[in-house]
Amino acid sequence: MQFDIRRFDIYRKVPKDLTQPTLTGAVISVSSVLFILFLFFSELSLFLSIDLHSELTVEDPVKHSEKIPVYINITLMRMGCEYLGLDIQDDMGRHEVGFKDNTVKVPVGDSGCRFESHFLINKVPGNFHVSTHSARQQPNDPDMSHLLHKVRFGMELAEGKDVKGSFNPLENVDKTKSDPISTHDYILRVVPTVYEDIKGNVRYPYQYTYSSREMIQYHHGGRAMPAIWFRYELSPITVRYKEKRPPFYTFLTTVCAIVGGTFTVAGIVDSLIFSAAEIIKKAELGKLS
Repeated sequence: MQFDIRRFDIYRKVPKDLTQPTLTGAVISVSSVLFILFLFFSELSLFLSIDLHSELTVEDPVKHSEKIPVYINITLMRMGCEYLGLDIQDDMGRHEVGFKDNTVKVPVGDSGCRFESHFLINKVPGNFHVSTHSARQQPNDPDMSHLLHKVRFGMELAEGKDVKGSFNPLENVDKTKSDPISTHDYILRVVPTVYEDIKGNVRYPYQYTYSSREMIQYHHGGRAMPAIWFRYELSPITVRYKEKRPPFYTFLTTVCAIVGGTFTVAGIVDSLIFSAAEIIKKAELGKLS
């Protein structure tokens, strides 16, 4: 007896002359195909999109360095560039007055200045402040009203990354209408962050929250010397972000479920409608018994 592998065919074909097409079946078939296409492209879009997962850990993510890069960009509307400088202090004993490296001062209008600087801080509590302390001659009418453009800790996120977080909460903080001789005090809570993209590239930005206050401080001689202080502390908690894409087998499983489930349900609905129609026809002919 010759072996015939066709015996294992579980998808036996029914000859066309033994099938009966119906209008209802055609409508259900077309609707099913459209429904399957809609769900397929929805799942494809979801599969191609990138999910961002986050977790919290207690660690220092940048163990190879004891420094954190900082960038500040601020415009003082009524203070000349010749008076402005950056001072840096921390709990390790660092005290620099008039930091000049990687610092740019651009005159704005008749008496304003845009102040921009890149510098490194130690991983201990401290502060940096924009003031007139390093100027050879103090201004007669100091005015520290300002517009903050950016205060960034760590690396900047790559362009196009839309991450829910607090990476630059001081952006566009407007203090231009403050009392001219007020000292501005920003208290920052800095949180280390690790961002790993879908290609495995890792960046180390820092998030932070802040609170602020304004006050008038008088120094020796009863003269006010306003400044803009940024006092920071580092959190031991690290936030980790990682881009992930669903594995292909989940997409394949979902597509199979969509196709199989849709055709199964559509077949059941078509059978019910066809059976109901046959019963109605028999009832109309009086053959229902």
